[in-house]
Amino acid sequence: MIIRRFSYEDAGCVADLINQNFLIENIKTYTKEELSAIIFNEEKVRAVAGFAHMYVCCIDNEIVGCGTISSHIGSFKDSILLTIFVKPELHKKGIGNSIMEILEKEELYLHARRIEIPSPKTACEVYLKMGL
Repeated sequence: MIIRRFSYEDAGCVADLINQNFLIENIKTYTKEELSAIIFNEEKVRAVAGFAHMYVCCIDNEIVGCGTISSHIGSFKDSILLTIFVKPELHKKGIGNSIMEILEKEELYLHARRIEIPSPKTACEVYLKMGL
């Protein structure tokens, strides 16, 4: 497993990974209409990566996870964790924890007085177990 910074060419795979999670996991607590408003495409992934520090997790050169940290609305004291996703069939294998370990080493995390995690209802339990 390798976790590295996002590359422009990763956008399609990351968008597919995020959308796969929406359609398999988040559909349990959100309607299709709600999810259709937040579907990712390559352009949206690149836009997020353009203002944030995005990472991808790869196993055998396949992107199996992603995670992002950014300052929150331009604040130097508040940060936000975004697009933290793992392929649904690889949930509960430690990949998300490994991505979080990388994000927690970022200056944006270390110097933040507050970290926001806009999370779907289905992920709240995961973050609580991590102590976030």
